[in-house]
Amino acid sequence: MSATLLVEIGTEELPPKALLRLSTAFAAGIEKALAGAGFAYEAIVPYAAPRRLAVSVTALGERQPDRVEQRRGPAVKAAFDADGNPTKAALGFARSCGVEVEALGRVSSGNGEWLAFEAEIPGRTIDAVLGEMVEQALAGLPIPKRMRWGAGEVEFVRPVHWVVALYGSAVVPCTVLGLTAGRTTQGHRFHHGGSIALADAADYVETLAGSGHVLADFAQRRARILAQVAAWCDEHGLTAVLDPELVDEVTALVEWPAVIGGSFDAAFLALPEEALIASMQGHQKYFPLRDRDGRLANRFLTVSNIESTDPALVQDGNERVIRPRLADADFFYRTDRARPLAERVAGLADMLFEKRLGSLADKTARVERLAARIAAACGAEPAVVERAAHLARADLLSAMVGEFPELQGTMGGYYAAADGEDAAVATALGEFYQPRFAGDVIPASPAGRAIALADKLDSLVGIFGIGLAPTGDKDPYALRRAALGSLRILIEGDIDLDLLELIEVARAIYGEVALAEDTAAQVYAYMRERLRGYYQDRGIPGDVCAAVLANDPTAPREIARRIDAVAAFREHAAAAALAAANKRIGNILKKLDGPAPGAWSAARLVDDAERALAAAIETLMPEVEAAFAAHAYDTYLARLASLRGPVDRFFDEVMVMCEDAALRDNRLALLNQLHGLFGRVADIGRLHDA
Repeated sequence: MSATLLVEIGTEELPPKALLRLSTAFAAGIEKALAGAGFAYEAIVPYAAPRRLAVSVTALGERQPDRVEQRRGPAVKAAFDADGNPTKAALGFARSCGVEVEALGRVSSGNGEWLAFEAEIPGRTIDAVLGEMVEQALAGLPIPKRMRWGAGEVEFVRPVHWVVALYGSAVVPCTVLGLTAGRTTQGHRFHHGGSIALADAADYVETLAGSGHVLADFAQRRARILAQVAAWCDEHGLTAVLDPELVDEVTALVEWPAVIGGSFDAAFLALPEEALIASMQGHQKYFPLRDRDGRLANRFLTVSNIESTDPALVQDGNERVIRPRLADADFFYRTDRARPLAERVAGLADMLFEKRLGSLADKTARVERLAARIAAACGAEPAVVERAAHLARADLLSAMVGEFPELQGTMGGYYAAADGEDAAVATALGEFYQPRFAGDVIPASPAGRAIALADKLDSLVGIFGIGLAPTGDKDPYALRRAALGSLRILIEGDIDLDLLELIEVARAIYGEVALAEDTAAQVYAYMRERLRGYYQDRGIPGDVCAAVLANDPTAPREIARRIDAVAAFREHAAAAALAAANKRIGNILKKLDGPAPGAWSAARLVDDAERALAAAIETLMPEVEAAFAAHAYDTYLARLASLRGPVDRFFDEVMVMCEDAALRDNRLALLNQLHGLFGRVADIGRLHDA
């Protein structure tokens, strides 16, 4: 027999930013418990709404499969005495199994023979195990701090008011979080306002969506919000600014979404649009809107949790709420503008970066020096870079950033422009923290790249140097993001800088600050690992990265060029054969007692196959040397691919390790040259490795 199982935990409003994570973890916990117990099922579907976490398991078998349990007892030689009578060990084991000694079996292995007992254990029903499974799944949820309610000792993320446990149409008798499970759930607080008896677990979604006015499926609710937003925007000729995280948060706040428009005084559009967007998104969970030209409009969308009979009344309430929020932003902006950005820099001396690494003023001074060193390589004016680095953190002391921390850097750019700073300085300040997150753009301006790169490297060197490198999930200084951001700036910005040298310069700028002696090596190794992840995310095969990094190039731009070339070469028809041949040559050369012979002589080429290979190499040399010098690695490898025929013929017809020492050394010298040619760009022998 099989049926749908439903488990629902009814609570007070759950934390919206954590709802999706809790739902996923709850379903994973139930899945792990069922799989571990051997239950057969078709699929597990999570549901999550503001007041409920639920899991549906379709086609769940009613009972675990029966199993045979074998117990091994004492060794036979210890179980019987010299006369063949059972010893106390045998009798005790038989008694523990509930049988006579004669009923025991025997098992053998290479180490001897033992008494054994096999018992058939009948599978337990879902009724017998569900309560324990659910409790285990709930205990494993990622809840940083649990709470208690009432007079009980039960703890959960929010107070729990009901539990549903249905297997088909039958209630599963169990107790979860101190509550007896039943078939009664709750509908929408306002549209239904009462309990709902579920007839069957399979009817859960339809029943709640019908009379209950609750969309239990998170994805369905999210899709409805986006569809309503799109329909409203089409009707009004506007486009919504939709931050995916905010969409998820709003989805977690409502059970029955209804999108309603609103507007605010157009005079507020004089403020930086980022400040308006931050106020609407962060404080009110509103969706800002843009007109057809991409300009921010004085309109917004909200998602209500009810279908109001008077939407205009809801709209009016939303507009009244946003007005003072925008007025606050306007006040912050005018207050900040009353004082030049440069005057705030001195206040950084009172803000701690890290107690062993000094204040933010100390960090700013280091970043100024490092940014000035790399300005030319970034194509930036040193004076612009130094000024931008000097002002980069000043907006941390502004009222606007104090209210909206996510605007750091952004507001600095606005304030610098308003103060009459060089336009390149203002632009760089706005880009200082880029890339802020995965998928974000790198700074577009040369000065922005210089100061952003310098700041990230300073953080990496300092924090690693005092022994606070990221461990596991702990990365309080966001060093993973800093490392990846630095690499992206160097690669995507096409900046010709050596990473190891850059790290060592950053280390030297710390001067007398006590950092670990191997700080530069640690940071470099860490960033190389992040580089592997960067290319993995771009779909580059792991063997391509391994082949390039085996040569230990230290300039990210150079690494990028080589990886692109090797990735293209990997798909060449000759690549696999040449990689295998290169690996074979490498193995031959490794077995030599000393270094491989350095030069070969045409006079000692006696076989046609080795003459053909030597001629092919000589013909290619001028072209591949020119390609390598021009960093045209794709051309370099493509030309070397033409050697497949001569290489295959050489290994088919020539005995390398022949008895004639002169011939052997000459052939080894030829192979050594070939190995060196392929190894200049990458260790080609690593391609197509398992």
